[in-house]
Amino acid sequence: MDLYLIIAFLISSFIIIVVLYKLQNVKKQLTAINETLEDIKKGNLNRRVLADKQDMTQKICYSINEIAIDSQARLIKHKQSEQAYKRLMTSLSHDVKTPLASLLGYLEAVENKIVVGEEKDEYIRIAMNKARSLKAFVNSLFEWVRLDAGEQIFHFGVCDINELSRNILADWIPILDSNHFSYDIHIPENECDVSLDISAFTRVLDNLLQNIINHSDGSQVAFHLAENEKQVIITLADNGKGISENDMPLIFERMYTSDTSRSARGNGLGLSIAKELISVHKGTITAESLPGVKTSFIITLPKTV
Repeated sequence: MDLYLIIAFLISSFIIIVVLYKLQNVKKQLTAINETLEDIKKGNLNRRVLADKQDMTQKICYSINEIAIDSQARLIKHKQSEQAYKRLMTSLSHDVKTPLASLLGYLEAVENKIVVGEEKDEYIRIAMNKARSLKAFVNSLFEWVRLDAGEQIFHFGVCDINELSRNILADWIPILDSNHFSYDIHIPENECDVSLDISAFTRVLDNLLQNIINHSDGSQVAFHLAENEKQVIITLADNGKGISENDMPLIFERMYTSDTSRSARGNGLGLSIAKELISVHKGTITAESLPGVKTSFIITLPKTV
């Protein structure tokens, strides 16, 4: 009988020791959690709570780490957005104020009769071109702001992307001809159904083609559309000066311009808008470039099941 009591006492003592040990560990973990939360509260989002798989607070620690990581990602995105808006203000200073001042200069010369006859007509023509360029920039700017704020309204419908692409490119043929670009267009004759916002998809191709005409310094454009079981692949390429290796990772960033990039003379909005619109379609857009040889933009879009 005494033996059973001794064994029971030993077992009880062991259990109590184990419980006390675990409680001590939990206390240490809770102290660490509290210190980490206080540090995160002060703005240090790099703090993490370490926990072993057998720890009772494991799930709590992992949840706190996930919250910290998510908050850190949101903060980075917020800072990137702030930087984008700062670049926007810088761009506005150049892309609005400068051409606007030039436009007013031409119009004032006409209004004050400083120029007459054919020279007056030329001044009016130049002023009109500058006004159109300014209008195009303002329209792109408003579209960028709407996309950034999530206020753009889309109207999706299933349509034949092959037929739609043919119609879009048909409107560009005279423009390519007038800018001395030859073209190679390959679009299958069969129907290929894709869920699209027609206006947004048209905008994407317009932006890419305009980018080629304005900035590639090339003479050839190739448009190839292919499909597999799950997606449509569109490749739009040119034989121009290309995009440098340093610029390549940044060309789709909002308001990004570079002295050496193809967007140097632009406002940095066209490719960014194209990427946003393709993303809305649950697709992807990437670029490949061999400077001086070939640059390709590759779009993938999911097919309608």
